[in-house]
Amino acid sequence: MENRRDFLKKSILATAGTALSVNAMSAGSYRKIIGANDRVRVGVVGFSDRHRASHVGPFKDMSKKMNFEITSVSDIWNRRRDEGKAYLEKQLGGTVQTFRNNEEMYNAKVVDAVFMSTADFQHALHTIEAVKAGCDVYAEKPLAETMEDNRAVLKAVKASGKIVQIGSQRRSGENYFAAEDFIKSGKFGPIVMVELVWNVNQPGRWRRPELTKDLKESDVDWKRFLMNRPYEAFDPRKYLEYRLFWPYSSGIPGQWMSHQIDTVHWFSGLPHPRSAVANGGIYQWKDGRRNPDTLTVVFDYGPLNDPTSGFQVQFTSRFSNSSGGTKEIYYSNGGEMNLDTNLISPNGGMSVREAGAMGLKANLLPQVKLDGAVKVATDANTGGDQLTYNHIKNWMECVRSRKQPNAPIEAGYQHSIANIMANAAQRTGQRVTFDDKTQEVMAGGKAFKYGESV
Repeated sequence: MENRRDFLKKSILATAGTALSVNAMSAGSYRKIIGANDRVRVGVVGFSDRHRASHVGPFKDMSKKMNFEITSVSDIWNRRRDEGKAYLEKQLGGTVQTFRNNEEMYNAKVVDAVFMSTADFQHALHTIEAVKAGCDVYAEKPLAETMEDNRAVLKAVKASGKIVQIGSQRRSGENYFAAEDFIKSGKFGPIVMVELVWNVNQPGRWRRPELTKDLKESDVDWKRFLMNRPYEAFDPRKYLEYRLFWPYSSGIPGQWMSHQIDTVHWFSGLPHPRSAVANGGIYQWKDGRRNPDTLTVVFDYGPLNDPTSGFQVQFTSRFSNSSGGTKEIYYSNGGEMNLDTNLISPNGGMSVREAGAMGLKANLLPQVKLDGAVKVATDANTGGDQLTYNHIKNWMECVRSRKQPNAPIEAGYQHSIANIMANAAQRTGQRVTFDDKTQEVMAGGKAFKYGESV
């Protein structure tokens, strides 16, 4: 962990665009890295709004010095293929080939790595395709929306030896590294509670009304879109507004909670919750969606063999009122760590008066500002441009060095367990748990499968 953190800090402090230095390793060891002196050819799997807004800029800034080039774009929608080619050629120069699907692109042997930002339920399957084709992957989150897909992608990536960076960009933030250090040093004390909040007031969030009017079934490969989900007749809303429709997305858990719950696993060292309960519904935006516009999930975390220790995590999100914005607050008996303000403080800690009344010593944290403060907002970048820049840079460097990236496949596997547990709890109304032996989310005594609901 320490080596990885030092590596990141050196990267961030370097002038934007600085290539990974080869001077730190011997000439012999550097030559052993496959393709170390060759251009890394990158394909785009799904020319999405996320890729256009957040991936291309950092890549453009670093690609020349690091000898990376986007050569191809694969998209099952003809409009996105054409838009992707035009945009990427304008921004990056060169010629970008287009492919109707991933199979065509991989068979052409024109890519060594891919940016992948397709529909939520496709991330795991597209990552499997990529690593089996011999490619390294920058995979947007959520990694998986079912445990079947989650187990399959973990197995495939581990067997491949490929570099896979999950798009959980908080793992490339200096303030988050500082928070991890403080908690793991023992100075914070045991975590007793975590409050996570993600509130917006955006009726148009995840909606694409203008595009849905124009999209025709003949423009896309609908069967390829569905992949391993049950067949449904073509619906432009489910294609373009998939985040509103289960089983193509869990919506709030996969899009927003996955970012915040990932830090809980990272800081605590715990791989998944012990249990989850949830409630929510479509209270404001009654536009035909299947996924809630309001959701609260309460998790129990701690060692499975010691139910007397642990802590609670509460996640709440609503689309109908933005008061509260985004919050990540960790509590101990001595105070709090607020990753909205990037302050560690004695707020709420055990005072002299309260401690003395019970014959105890006061327990109050110091007032400390976390290093590398980054304001995390609820915009489409879900983490700020600097975090995404750092994260893409880390991935590109790891493609060269073959070191594990900041958010490896295990991070995606773990946040997906929590997401699936939240989704299962809300849809079934059950208290759900996780079976470590079978690696299944359990609701009502059986493994949760998509399609199940109250």
